[in-house]
Order: sequence, then structure tokens, then C-alpha cells
Amino acid sequence: MKTKIYITGCSGFIGFHSAKKFLDKGFKVHGIDSMNNYYDVNLKKSRLKILKKYKNFSFTKGKIENKKIIDSSILKFKPSMIIHLAAQAGVRYSIKNPHTYLKSNIIGSFNIIEIARKINVKHLIIGSSSSVYGGNTKFPYKENDKTDHQISFYAATKKSVESLAHSYSALWKLPITILRFFTVYGPWGRPDMAYYKFTQNILIGRKINIFNKGEMYRDYTYIDDIVNGIFKLANKIPKQNKKLKIINDSLSPIAPFRILNIGNTKKIYLLDFINTLEKELKKKAKKKFLPMQKGDVVSTLSDTKLLKNLTNYIPKTSYKLGVKKFISWYKNYYQ
Repeated sequence: MKTKIYITGCSGFIGFHSAKKFLDKGFKVHGIDSMNNYYDVNLKKSRLKILKKYKNFSFTKGKIENKKIIDSSILKFKPSMIIHLAAQAGVRYSIKNPHTYLKSNIIGSFNIIEIARKINVKHLIIGSSSSVYGGNTKFPYKENDKTDHQISFYAATKKSVESLAHSYSALWKLPITILRFFTVYGPWGRPDMAYYKFTQNILIGRKINIFNKGEMYRDYTYIDDIVNGIFKLANKIPKQNKKLKIINDSLSPIAPFRILNIGNTKKIYLLDFINTLEKELKKKAKKKFLPMQKGDVVSTLSDTKLLKNLTNYIPKTSYKLGVKKFISWYKNYYQ
């Protein structure tokens, strides 16, 4: 019998690529997505169209904050594993629309955690974000660092979900892995992200907004590296095993619960990234330098030694190659 995996946010950027990876490897996948219009819904429809070509894929349209829809689709599918990637994304949008984040990220995630407990899934993987590190100034970010200083509401909802998940893991011995993603980019990406907007605006000759006068650094992680990490983690189920000692493990002392960074481990200067986009597009950007925006951080950098120790994860795509692949996809998709 094929292993059944339930993926939330399957028409989203990471969700689509993850679903496709598991389908390519012969798993049965059921996806759920609200198909909302936070960004161009046609992009979500295009991703979903690709997934629907697989005979092992099935789909439910609905919001994760709708407990009835979540419960009925999960109880019907009976997955052995849930990968929860649905979320309201974006730092800036969370400043203007905090209620959306409260409903989707906290209530929606709680619904997933609760039904995962009820059906006793073998492994629940939950997508979190590097933004939970907030005001931390020690680099690279490590999983065992304190994360008490979120500076955006989006980040606060992600941190809240981590705490809720830990409590359920401790109470019900539910195996949970939290994945903190670092600036994911690549083909089929999210149009609300900077690199995507830069590409759109450079091509039409519109000015690009560069915050903090360009003095920004990001740990840009190519989508294939992210998905390979998720795939390798599927059978790395957190267990309470006092004899098993892994260096700098983030495994909870009281629950089968682990937090993992998943990034590229390279700090890329924003202006270098823009320069690479310009080279690939063969067009110079018109730049508008602006001050730092609310809720944003100057720099991110991941320590992924723990993920490597567990899965032999090594990110393989340099940002220059990643940009090349994204631009190639972009031109092909929008031609």
C-alpha cells in the first residue's frame, strides 16, 4: 500500500513543490488549499493543474480555519503523515491585516494539530519561518537560540504555532517537526516576494523599492534544496530516546518534538542579488532607495548542522544558479 501524505497549502509555492516531489516518488498525496487571492490566483491554478495530472493526487478546496472541512477531508483520506505548509504569508501584509493571520496561522494550525492527534499520525511536519528569530543579533541563527523578540505579527503567529505544537506533542506524544524556512525562492515562486517583484518591475522599466538603502542580507534558499530537505525528513521522526545523543539537538526534553532550520547557510548582500537579476534579465534596474520598513530585519543566516546530522542535507544551489533558473521559468511562464 502506498504511503499517504496530506499536504496543506498544496497550491502554494512550497506546498506545490513538496506535493510534486512526493508524487514523483510514488506516494499518495491529498492536498488542501483555499485558493485565496492574496496573490494572483491564476498562478495557484496553474500549479494545481500540474498536480491534478497525477493519478495519486486528490484535492479539497477549503480554508484550514474551517474545522469541518479539515476534519472530514483528513478522516476520509487517513494519512500516515501530515505536512502543514498552509499559512497567510508576508510581513508587510500582517501589519495591515493581523486578523487574517490570527485566523489562518493560529486557528488553522490548531485545527491541523488537533486532528493529527485524533488520528494519531506517525509524523506531523509544520512549516515555520526564520522570522521567529526576530531581533536576535547573534549569527548564524541556531535552533536552540532564544526566540522571544519577534518584530512582526506574522512572526509572532509562527512562534505561537511552535508553542501550541510543543504542548500537544508533550501532552499526547505526537511526533512533530517544526521547519524554520529561510527566504525561499525559485520557479513557481510567490509574486509578493521581493525577487519576484524586482523581476516584474525591471522588465517593464518601473522603479524597484530597495529598503534600508540596500543594506540587507538574506539567506536565500532555492526551492529544490528546501523540498529535498522536507523529503529527507519524512522518516526522521522525533522520538524520546535519552540514549540517542545528537550534537546540539533541539529535541525537546519532554516531547517527541524537534525544531530545524532549513536554509542555504550563505549570507547574500541584497544589492549583489539584484545585480545577478539584472545580469540574467540583461537590463538595469531603476532603483528607489527607501528607509527600513516596519517589521523587517536587516539580516538572516541559518545554521543547518542539525539538519545535516539528521539527514545529510546539503544545499546544492548557489544563488546565481537559482536566479538563472527562476528567470528562465519566469520568461517561459509569462511569455
